[in-house]
Amino acid sequence: MRKDFLWGGATAANQCEGGWQEDGRGMAIVDVIPHGPNRLPVMKGIMDYRTLPRGSNYPGREAISFYSHYKEDIALFAEMGFQCYRFSFSWSRIFPTGEEETPNEAGLKFYENVIDELLSYNIQPVVTICHFDIPLNLVEKYGSWKNRKVIDCYLKYCQAIFSRFHDKVRYWITFNEINMVMHLPFMGAGLRFEVGENILETQYQAAHHELVASALAVRLARQIDPKLQIGCMLAAGSVYPYSCRPEDVWESRKMDRENYFFIDVQARGEYPGYAKKFLERNHLNISMDPEDEKILKENTVDFISLSYYNSRTVSTQGEEEASGGNVFASAKNPYLTCSEWGWPIDPAGFRITLNDLYDRYQKPLFVVENGLGAVDTVEENGWIEDDYRIDYLRTHIHAMIKACDEDGVDIIGYTPWGCIDLVSASTGEMSKRYGMIHVDKDDLGKGTLNRRRKHSFYWYQNVIRHNGENLLCEMSVNL
Repeated sequence: MRKDFLWGGATAANQCEGGWQEDGRGMAIVDVIPHGPNRLPVMKGIMDYRTLPRGSNYPGREAISFYSHYKEDIALFAEMGFQCYRFSFSWSRIFPTGEEETPNEAGLKFYENVIDELLSYNIQPVVTICHFDIPLNLVEKYGSWKNRKVIDCYLKYCQAIFSRFHDKVRYWITFNEINMVMHLPFMGAGLRFEVGENILETQYQAAHHELVASALAVRLARQIDPKLQIGCMLAAGSVYPYSCRPEDVWESRKMDRENYFFIDVQARGEYPGYAKKFLERNHLNISMDPEDEKILKENTVDFISLSYYNSRTVSTQGEEEASGGNVFASAKNPYLTCSEWGWPIDPAGFRITLNDLYDRYQKPLFVVENGLGAVDTVEENGWIEDDYRIDYLRTHIHAMIKACDEDGVDIIGYTPWGCIDLVSASTGEMSKRYGMIHVDKDDLGKGTLNRRRKHSFYWYQNVIRHNGENLLCEMSVNL
């Protein structure tokens, strides 16, 4: 592993920040995504949030109120030993409608306070510019990323934050899990679909605008400060063929490409041949400006960041049992156990995914999400014995170390998801907990918001203290 390897944790504004009406923040898409049975249809863009019943619960509006608790939370991160903290800015906190000529100073000041607090503990900020987030006004007025005009709004936002924070933040990520536009289009990119609309064409058109925006953000960052490191991000997880039938192998390759497409463009600077053929074969007419090809080619990213929770399995026969609970469709892998939410647990797949990405791009990787959603029990004495989370993290970190030390994969750092409990993006639940810090809040929004250390808090503290070397002694698993 790198001598300067960064250990830390990760959250996002839309799932932890809250303060949705504080200091001039405008409405964002997270503010209209409900908890309950309507959540998935809204996230998919097939149900209009404006038709939701009165009294719907919107958990992202308060979340865990990081906005009011950031000093307490950062102190806990420092106690754990964090060397970096990956989080996101709320776009509408800085540009409430996305169209203002000048940024909201109160919003910039909030993030300046967060960053300065991190730096006071020698914790490096790692900032995601757009994490399932866009001002709601840009959705309602322009259709979000369907409209090329949103690129200009995004760049104005980038100009404001790069200019303000370039001397304090080195690592930036342009879009969180950019491939989620294909799976949860409203949550991922603010897309809603009308009756009769060509949904696939709209998704790829929006994706093209995001890809151009990402490249232009890279160019802008380098103009402002050449020392900045700008990365992209995908929801990763290699796809296994269910069998050695050639049809299954080919189907797994196609599904991998569906996710790699975005990063192929951001890391290599052009649409790959398979993507061009896909658009042609499906008669998808994507509008592109004449200079787009040059913009993409000249402004590739410095590193690849990724989330990894599980691998996937695909079959062309359709008779295999489906793996439940995940946004990504998958056949059930008979060799893996699953989490309480039906996500396969596959640390070996983590090593495979890291190798696949590094072999493909030959750029440094940054693992910015990895973790286990589970129900935690608070004992009478307040203790939370989350050894299942420790087991998940231990095996995955061990696989990552193997990828570095034995396979030669260059990894910048590791920030497990939900270092503190927060609202689940996929389900809107608080009971699906990822954190090493417990937050007293339930799925209905009730609770004190008090923070409490879990067993995993002290375990991860020890991992960081020893730079992961203690795991090599603990583990006898041959990955």
